[in-house]
Amino acid sequence: MFKPLDPLLHSQLRLAIVSLLSHVESAEFVFLKEKTKTSAGNLSLQLSKLQEAGYVNIDKGFKGKYPLTTCKLTEKGRAAFLSYIEALKDYIG
Repeated sequence: MFKPLDPLLHSQLRLAIVSLLSHVESAEFVFLKEKTKTSAGNLSLQLSKLQEAGYVNIDKGFKGKYPLTTCKLTEKGRAAFLSYIEALKDYIG
């Protein structure tokens, strides 16, 4: 029987975000926006959903005079991502 896929991670953009964050200590909002090729508004919305679930920490600050948003995958988010990958393997065979 197939394991259920986490509906939060089953979204293409949220899966891309978590995948990118799984390979780095943290990432700036602009980096994620460029890599996912999405709008700032859509990225912000999807990051908020991941943050609400406890999968991502978002830190807002400044770099000099400019606002800087940094995102980091939490342990809960990393575990959910690894679980998602394992469940997906069942589907692939």
